Amino acid sequence: MDSQVMVALALSLVGGLSTSIGALFVILCQTPNLKMLGLLQGFAAGLMLCISFLDLAHNAINSIGFLKGNLWFFGGVVFFGIIANFIPEPTLTSSIDIKSKKKNGDQGGKDIMKKHRRQVLFSGIITAIGISLHNFPEGMAVFLGSIKGFRVGINLALAIALHNIPEGVAVALPIYFATQSKWQAFKLATLSGLAEPLGVVLVAYLFPSSLNPEILEGLLGSVGGVMAFLTLHEMLPLAFDYAGQKQAVKAVFFGMAFMSASLYFIEISLPDEMSL
Repeated sequence: MDSQVMVALALSLVGGLSTSIGALFVILCQTPNLKMLGLLQGFAAGLMLCISFLDLAHNAINSIGFLKGNLWFFGGVVFFGIIANFIPEPTLTSSIDIKSKKKNGDQGGKDIMKKHRRQVLFSGIITAIGISLHNFPEGMAVFLGSIKGFRVGINLALAIALHNIPEGVAVALPIYFATQSKWQAFKLATLSGLAEPLGVVLVAYLFPSSLNPEILEGLLGSVGGVMAFLTLHEMLPLAFDYAGQKQAVKAVFFGMAFMSASLYFIEISLPDEMSL
């Protein structure tokens, strides 16, 4: 078992640390403007919505039934909706107002930009948390796949690595914009990918003997509800404000299509009796 765990850890590191590649794309490019940030926020929102509805919630409903799956999902929505009421947030201000304030030499322009940066930073942290929660069951899948055989494990790890690259971009871009720190952007994107080897460790040493599979599926379904709430409450307003509604909606559907394709390629890498 120990050798299988080590192989699974190595494979999950390959998949998880590919978020660092996405972060490198961000920090090696020039500082993004607000419109590009909005488009990437829309793309990231598409990734998150697809993960939430077509992966986590879908698997929960298939595994534990329509009623229980929905109860877990909306339980996650209500849970984080209550928490969100206690989280202080800067109000969103139009980027047009920022430009006009700067032209007039108003000191308020700097204050508004600070609010924008705090809002973007908050959105980036939310994205990192959501993607980390999504990466956690992927680590579990890599472990189970490597038990089935090294070919299955490596195919799954490579498929996950490819779709984790844009996830790294989605995490690093808002962090870099908000903090102007390449190191902070790279670090947070990398940490979000390390949730995969953590999933390997926990499923190998804790979960098989102590966690009911039905409860695990329900918890993942509730994670989908949390991610859906965060996306609609935080990420989409930013995307609409910075990129405009039409462009942001296009970016959202592009992100959903990209994640759907990547989830498909992961799925066909698994044996018939396994799924993410």
